[in-house]
Amino acid sequence: MVKEKIIQLKNTFLPNQQLDLVQQIVAGGVNGQEALFDLLVNRRITKQLDLSSLDGILFQSLYSSEFESIQQKIKYHFSNGIVECDPSLKADYQYLQNLLIQQNYQEADRITQMELCKLVGLDKNKTRNWLYFTDISLISSNDLELIDLLWRIYSRDKFGFSKQRQIWLDNHCNWEKFWLQIGWKFNGVPRRYPYEFIWDIEAPQGHLPLCNQLRGVQVLFALFNHIAWNK
Repeated sequence: MVKEKIIQLKNTFLPNQQLDLVQQIVAGGVNGQEALFDLLVNRRITKQLDLSSLDGILFQSLYSSEFESIQQKIKYHFSNGIVECDPSLKADYQYLQNLLIQQNYQEADRITQMELCKLVGLDKNKTRNWLYFTDISLISSNDLELIDLLWRIYSRDKFGFSKQRQIWLDNHCNWEKFWLQIGWKFNGVPRRYPYEFIWDIEAPQGHLPLCNQLRGVQVLFALFNHIAWNK
């Protein structure tokens, strides 16, 4: 039964279906979780495949395993998570990765905004702690892509700038439809930060990370048109 589900999992590409299969296998006990661990090692270490939602689902399901033997294997082989943070990048994103692994999305959102400000030099002049639309082009593509990847991998592909951008494009760049779909407005009224936002995995697609829409749409417009997405 486990082998059949593993085969099925390898041929499934929708995150919701992947999650359902992984949860079924996890519920089967330690043998099923051993099989999932072997699959993760095969994908990440042996074959070094491109990261996908499946890797994130596998990792987080095993990271929170009730079996100590599984937890020890995960911590030994993937002590820093499953996303390699390139040392050539302008910042160290390991702390952000740790927060996202733990699904501490509120703190991860705060750190994300802080790192973006650092990337454009706002940590040096300290004149403000938010981005202008003119700052966005100063963010390197590699850093932006890595931040986005971290959010996507540890959210079952629900969160991240590229996810938000795709939703915006799917709504023909209509901002009102975009706000409603990602849940930044409720009944037509902008949510209040931080208590009215949803800080867990049950949030709508694209709900996180946040951007202060009270300053207008120019920052998000610039972000969604960043050259990083043209690769």
